[in-house]
Amino acid sequence: MGGGLIVAVVIPAILRGSLERFPDQIANYDNTLYGTIAALLLGYLFFRKVTALPGASATANILPAFLTSYMAIFAVFFALRLTYSRTQFLLSFSMIMVWFYTLTFLLARLRTAELGVVCPRIYKRLERLPGIRWHLVKSTDAAAKARGMPLVVDFNDPDLSDDWERYLAEEAIQGRRIFSDRQLMESLEGRVRINHLSENTFGHLAPDSIYSPAKRYVDAFFAALALVVLVPFLLLIGLAIRLESKGPAIFKQVRTGYRGKPFMLYKFRSMRMEDDIPSDKGRDMTKTDDDRITGIGHFIRKTRIDELPQIVNILLGQMSWIGPRPETIKLSQWYENEIPFYRYRHIVRPGITGWAQVKQGHVTSVDDVRRKLEYDFYYVKHFSLWTDVLIVIQTIKVMLTGFGAR
Repeated sequence: MGGGLIVAVVIPAILRGSLERFPDQIANYDNTLYGTIAALLLGYLFFRKVTALPGASATANILPAFLTSYMAIFAVFFALRLTYSRTQFLLSFSMIMVWFYTLTFLLARLRTAELGVVCPRIYKRLERLPGIRWHLVKSTDAAAKARGMPLVVDFNDPDLSDDWERYLAEEAIQGRRIFSDRQLMESLEGRVRINHLSENTFGHLAPDSIYSPAKRYVDAFFAALALVVLVPFLLLIGLAIRLESKGPAIFKQVRTGYRGKPFMLYKFRSMRMEDDIPSDKGRDMTKTDDDRITGIGHFIRKTRIDELPQIVNILLGQMSWIGPRPETIKLSQWYENEIPFYRYRHIVRPGITGWAQVKQGHVTSVDDVRRKLEYDFYYVKHFSLWTDVLIVIQTIKVMLTGFGAR
């Protein structure tokens, strides 16, 4: 952060000092100086909050975090009609990018997390997780010799002896970090295991009572703004769909929504119209390279443009920009029969994009759906502004790469 301040503040200040003989330029550099300070602090806040979440790569989020902050300050300059130096503003952004990417690269090379695993039965499950050096600690004596190393424990392991429990309790009192394997895996993988959901788990999974209503107002504001801005583009996509194949441009389907209530969902039609479509679940679940998908359908699915008509659903209060994807009534009923607690995902509004979509993509099997549900439960448990910010950043990446398109 100190180096970033030097890059963003000291250099512009030095340049300002050289302009004392050009009074008409000083105001530009004063505004640039304050703007770069604000952009740096805001970008650093975004970066710290987003990278603290599981599955968030520091390297991958440097550019989105600071690009967002600099664009926000640029919008302020534009709205208030403030004069500033575009050259210095862009130079500041470029130098901060170089600084943070270099620093992140060096820290990644120098720092490798090391954790000791107390229980042998969980060691094999943990050692496959990347980015951490795992050590199997077989005795309290071995643990005592590596006092600086945090320990990971399965507290439900029947083989965990009384001696180990006493040792771990004492080490925790002395300030040693002791992690539950369940909590650690949840943090590293971004999933909540759903093998056995207890009433205590349900309590922890309840969404934030303050952020939830606030998010609804934010959703509605940006949906109204997006609808106004995107109307010409939406009409163009609709026309292209009608020209390629017969049938309406908008596809309507009843989905299971907030609190399990059905609602009518709108999408751009990406498949050919069929007179006789079997009603089994296999036709409700779109498969990879489905022969019903049209030429433009492949494009709008890959880029997620087919979801844009759901802006109307957001305005109606049926959906959010971010949340678990809504399923068809038939698929929801099938999943409920296959997976316990499936309905609990309806505790928040469904979204156009979500944690499961950016982490997993489209699913086609019961096992995939179970994992998707674990991602959905993780989103509910960590329901917050910063989780949504991370999802927005990763959604942009998904749109550019086509990850998980079906």
